[in-house]
Amino acid sequence: MQWNERYGKECEPSETQIREFVHTPLWNDLADYLRQTYDIKPMFFYSCCSMDNGFWKGWNVKYKKSGKALCTLYPKQGYFIALIAVGTKEKTEADLLIPSCDQYTLNLYRQTESGKTGKSLAIEVTSETILRDVKDLIALRAAPRPRMI
Repeated sequence: MQWNERYGKECEPSETQIREFVHTPLWNDLADYLRQTYDIKPMFFYSCCSMDNGFWKGWNVKYKKSGKALCTLYPKQGYFIALIAVGTKEKTEADLLIPSCDQYTLNLYRQTESGKTGKSLAIEVTSETILRDVKDLIALRAAPRPRMI
């Protein structure tokens, strides 16, 4: 069953239901990382977008810090997509970071067209190395808060 079929517009899922549907520790790792590193909570939104045969339709999870979107997560069965904007301010740092990324992330970055505001990367998070890339790209958007010792 697809995500958007399981939870319709009137049926907002809980964090637990999302974790169970995605069913990968990578989701838990990123959600916990964002909560601890940036002291932010997820916000749930329903998208009616029917682009790509409804691929983006359904509930998604946004993480924002100081009004700036860090990423939007789209639950899929067994994996998830992290949508990350690489703005014009982050482009130089991203260009330096990308060569050290997983080959998948590198290819996606190179193939994604740049617009006036930068690139929007729809990263399929399927491995720990890709998850590391996602965390590194998010850190370009907002510096992690200092840890107290």
